[in-house]
Amino acid sequence: MLIGPWKQQPVKVSHILNQLVRMGVEALPMVALTAFSIGLTLAMQGAHELQRMGAALYVPNLVSVSLLRELGPLLIAIIVIGRSGSAITAELGTMKVSEEIEALAVMAVNPIRFLIVPRFVGMLIMLPVLTVFGNYIGMVGGWTICHFALDMSTSSYVMRAIEAAKIGDLYSGLAKSAVFAWLVVTIACHAGLKVEGGAEGVGLATTHSVVYSLLAILVANAILTALFFFL
Repeated sequence: MLIGPWKQQPVKVSHILNQLVRMGVEALPMVALTAFSIGLTLAMQGAHELQRMGAALYVPNLVSVSLLRELGPLLIAIIVIGRSGSAITAELGTMKVSEEIEALAVMAVNPIRFLIVPRFVGMLIMLPVLTVFGNYIGMVGGWTICHFALDMSTSSYVMRAIEAAKIGDLYSGLAKSAVFAWLVVTIACHAGLKVEGGAEGVGLATTHSVVYSLLAILVANAILTALFFFL
């Protein structure tokens, strides 16, 4: 009773690893470029205003807290929506209109376990990992401005960034990224499985998936931010 269902149609680890590579490893260059530019821009804008008040030393504080709490999880989730979320919807939608999903069912292969579960697990794992990676790269972008434009030493930058950020800031960002991952993959898979009307339907479903995912994570981000703020 306990082992039989898993032996009958287990979720293959190789399928999950394949999704981890596609959603995570292949997205590293894009995430790195985005996070670096975020840290760079945030440090430049913060330095421009804080220098007027003689508080340029607080630029690392601004960069670290903003990245960990808000900008890192949100903007990296947007990158993942445009790259992986749309791809999931397009792949599943193409399979649906070409009747490949029905063919799996005819061959007694559960489409949910074979197609959905690997993508679901891959997204839940890789989006928080990409968020942590993006936070590090964003801090490097902020260090670039502080070190070369504000003549701040590397040790001072690191110490001020660590002192400003609390462990709760990291956990709140990771909690947001986990919620974003669940929303993105759920919306993408649902849109892909509901495609109708051939190639035009695939395009419309992909567009709707991206739009609804963006709206969902923006609303979820506002709710989670308010929750963490008042708690």
